[in-house]
This record gives sequence, C-alpha cells and structure tokens, in this order.
Amino acid sequence: MKSFDAVVIGAGPGGYVCAIRLAQLGVKTALIDRDNLGGTCLNWGCIPSKALIHAAHLYETMHHGAKDMGFSFKELNLDFKKLNSWKDGVVQKLTQGIGGLCKRHGVEVFIGTAEFKSATQVDVSLNDGGKKESLQFKKAVIATGAASSSLPGINIDGKQIVTSKEALNLPELPKKMILIGGGIIGMELGCFYSMIGTEVTVLEYAPQILPGTDVDLVKPVEKAFVGRGGKIFTKFKVQSAEKKGKNILVRGTNEKSEEMTFEADIVLVSVGRKPFTDKLAIEKAGVKKDERGFIPVNRALQTNISNIYAIGDVTTGPALAHRASHEAMIAAAHVAGDAKSLVDYKVIPAATFTDPEIASVGISEAEAKAKGLNVKIGKFPFAALGRALANNHPEGFVKIIGDAKTNDLLGMHIVGPDAGNLIAEGALAMEMGASVEDLALTIHTHPTYPESVMEAAEAYFGHAIHVYQPGHSRSDKSSATA
Repeated sequence: MKSFDAVVIGAGPGGYVCAIRLAQLGVKTALIDRDNLGGTCLNWGCIPSKALIHAAHLYETMHHGAKDMGFSFKELNLDFKKLNSWKDGVVQKLTQGIGGLCKRHGVEVFIGTAEFKSATQVDVSLNDGGKKESLQFKKAVIATGAASSSLPGINIDGKQIVTSKEALNLPELPKKMILIGGGIIGMELGCFYSMIGTEVTVLEYAPQILPGTDVDLVKPVEKAFVGRGGKIFTKFKVQSAEKKGKNILVRGTNEKSEEMTFEADIVLVSVGRKPFTDKLAIEKAGVKKDERGFIPVNRALQTNISNIYAIGDVTTGPALAHRASHEAMIAAAHVAGDAKSLVDYKVIPAATFTDPEIASVGISEAEAKAKGLNVKIGKFPFAALGRALANNHPEGFVKIIGDAKTNDLLGMHIVGPDAGNLIAEGALAMEMGASVEDLALTIHTHPTYPESVMEAAEAYFGHAIHVYQPGHSRSDKSSATA
C-alpha cells in the first residue's frame, strides 16, 4: 500500500490545479482520474467547444462579412473532419502539458476508477491491465465533477441522440439538429452548429433560453440565432425522442399544450448535469451528500468528514471551471495547514460563449429590484464604439449597476464581442472595492473594446461622450426653459 499526505480524486480544472498547488506547498500528493487529465472541461467541454466556436466565427466572417470588406471567394468549403482533427490537436497539447506539469512537481498520477474504503484509504482500479492500487492518505480532495443528465423518455445512444460530449465529436456535419435544453452548454453548441450551416431547433422548458440570465442580454443572442435560420420554442415540454428511419422524431407540447413534432438527424440533449459521486462509495468514508447527490462543504471546502474536502461541480454552486480552480487553491492551502484559507463567493464572473458572447459579474438589474436596492444603471452600446464597428461586430452593450447613494459597483453585464474577456475588468474592480467613478476615471486604451466599460461608467453619471443621453446636458435644460 502506498502512502500519501493527500489524494486528489478527479483531474479536471479543480483536481489537477489542487494537486499541483499541494505539491508546490510541499505536500506528497497523488492524483487519480478515470480518464484523460484535464477532465470534462479540457477534453469534452470548455476547450474543444471554444476551439470549434472560434473556427465558426472565422467561417461566418468569410462567408458573410468578408464580402462587405471587398473579399470574394469562388467557393468556401468546410472540411468538418479536418476541423475536428485540429480541435483534437489543441486538446492533446493541453492534456500533455498537464501531465508534464504533474511530473515536474512530483505528483504521482493514477489513471483508473477510485473507490473509498475508509476515511483514510482509497482503492484505484487501474485502466491499464485492471490492477488495483490501495492508497493510504491523511487528507483527500474530491473533485470528480458532474455528468450529463437526461429526461424521462429520452434514451441517449451516443450516436444520434447525444450529449455535449458526443456533439463535440460528430463524424459528419448534421443537416438538422434538435437541441433539447437551451441552457449555456446547449446554446453554445447550438450557435456553433448554426454558424457552420446546420439547421438548429431549440426546445426549452423555461420561459426563455439561457434561464437565469438577464433577459436584456439574451435578446441579442436570440436575434442572431434566429437570423441564421435557427428556431426557438420556449415553455416547451419534450415527451419523447424516437428513431424514425434514418432520423430522430421528437414529440412534445408547446405553451398552449398543443402537440408538436420535430425531425432531425441529430438530437442533442442538454438539460443540466448531475454530480459524479455514484461510484465513489463516499459513504464508506462517512461523507454525506444531499438528495441530488451534491456534497455539502464549509468555507474551507471540508465535508462533514474534516480530512476529506470537495471542490468544483461535485458541490453546489455555479458549474464554472474557474470556480473549481479557485476552490482548488483554497482547499490546497487549507490541507497544507493554512486554517485562514476560506472561500469568498462574492465575486465570481461567468461567461457564455454564444454568438454574441454574454458575461456577467455581481448582481443583475432584476436581482437588485427584487432585493429592493436603490440602484443606478449605466449602459453603452457597441454600435457606438469605434473598435466594434472597425471589427464589424456592433451588436450588444455593456451594462453597469451601481449603488445610487455610494456609487459602489454592484454588477457588470455584457453582451457582445469579447464579453468573456471584458468582464475581467468588472470582476477585478469589484474585488478591489472600486466604484463606478473609478472605472469612469481610468484611462482606457483607444481604440479597444474595454473603452466600452469606461463609456458605460460615464453613462451611469449621464456624461457619456459617444451616446446622447437626453436630459443630461445643460443645453437640454436651457431648451426646456426657453
């Protein structure tokens, strides 16, 4: 039996980060994963999807926008298999990089399925040869993530009725796709496929796609999606998905309880994720989970068994890779002896890589109203931003929410080009306790997308230069009294 100071189970953006940080802190560490290093995010999620979405943007620019710039093509073709091969190459470089980092830091990696035997022992059934390794540990970190969920009446076969994992590796480009679930993962993939020519239909149970997202941010995404020929049905209840010849027939009812049927060659089921705890046998270690399978933790990321921690999607909270990575470093520090290392979830930025992108940090306008807060709003459209027009991406806006009395920054919400990168300024400002005025007075490079943040902050005070705000100019007041 091998002995370690710490064992980390799961090698996604939470697990591998935790293992490396533990090693940096001098903790003898083992890292276990049942598949490739990098977890879902790197292998079948964040990274491959963003690679494909980037390619789709290039394709759409050449197919449409390039003509306005004077470019012309006799024929523009997409080799779907070659695109997937390029995407796989990106993933391979990153997974190999993680393996190299673990080796350099002295983290011992075990590829296999972990099963707790007690609160100080875990067995690993290795993928290579089926051998078993028993590992004794002082402390453990569970970072196993989550798996795709389904619906009653939907049998996912991995070929024509697929999850996001299979949707990232389809053998050929589908002509028609039905998307069951219009959440973040579904809409990102739905946008990708619609941008490269697939006819995509979204069936969403909630009143809007991207449930929980500010409706103002969702509207530009809906407009762009429908503009490409996509179809969206909200308040729709899917009842079944069955084989019909070479295609799949999906049945359900709309908001008027009318029966509707849709047919496509691929059906993507994206209705949420469930924590991956079933095969861990955490009950043998005494670790408790809630009714949905999530593992409750305290601010130090400890479970009810103090020497066993849990981080990332296996716990409650937003399913974000960067949340898992942040928790990984907090947990690692606590495992290494820093009792003051605790999580603070006040500032967690989030991004949705649809077209256009959506990003948010802090409270939304709706949340502020629900809490009865006295807030002010500053809004600036990309259509008035020089860089956005120069890049032919004028869609969307930046919205800033501040405390009407103190002007403290309470939230920032962006829909438009590069939103996922732009939101970092809002997150840093909130983390540092900056005010809306601080954003307005910060000199921003011209011509860049970040200028939109400064302009939104100026608009908050009624001083925006590049958009006219009626009632905020002295000339308006003079005209009113004339």
